[in-house]
Amino acid sequence: MIEVKNIYFKYAKEFVQKNASFSVSKGEKIALFGVNGSGKTSLLKLLDGLLFPQKGEILFEGRKLTKQSLKDKDFRREFRTSVGLLFQNPDIMLFNPTVYEELSFGLKQLKHSNLDGEINHWAEKLNLSGLLGKSPVKLSGGEKQRIALASILILEPKLLLLDEPFSSLDPRATGWLIDFLNSLDSTLIMALHNMELAREIAERVIVLSENHEIVYDGDIHNFANDKDKLAKAGLWHEHSGKKPHYHNF
Repeated sequence: MIEVKNIYFKYAKEFVQKNASFSVSKGEKIALFGVNGSGKTSLLKLLDGLLFPQKGEILFEGRKLTKQSLKDKDFRREFRTSVGLLFQNPDIMLFNPTVYEELSFGLKQLKHSNLDGEINHWAEKLNLSGLLGKSPVKLSGGEKQRIALASILILEPKLLLLDEPFSSLDPRATGWLIDFLNSLDSTLIMALHNMELAREIAERVIVLSENHEIVYDGDIHNFANDKDKLAKAGLWHEHSGKKPHYHNF
């Protein structure tokens, strides 16, 4: 589905991706881990075509993902409906006066013929049916998260990119989202901090070091049980007199 080949990316003078290479197959559910500042969000933006590497290449279904290729109308339409990114802060994704209009926005760009049917379907799946007439800015963080997610899923993307999707959710909402993500057929790549949450969804983990390099790509359960690998990635520490534990868990 998507291939990343030896990419480098930097803001100004500082690289946030160094020689990253991996491929993602249809149906995979992948957790993306690393300490704060390791480049997880930047990598998701690169995969979503919001940023572009200065060196190396990203291919989506065999075609290079570049500024130039996205100028092609047919490829841009295919890519933008096939890949969706949920930002950590849903407020930056919500700009319409009502929830209904948020969900309809993408469909209108595609001149979809059955707006009400699609909106009602996804509103029901994400428990938003009673909120369609409300303003998103007046809703809770968890409700905003579901609205932002619905606005992406309504386009039925093949690849769903999630940046810390559990960060604003309480335990009940977290449990619901785990079950929901496990029910999807979409390929998932999720930037996370909580290893136990990740293990409930993903089978594979890609780990970035604080030096912005991939230090592990493989089975998530093997990684989670390997203290040396966790320590190398900065995801394990010990306190005097306390049981060793994961960062941010």
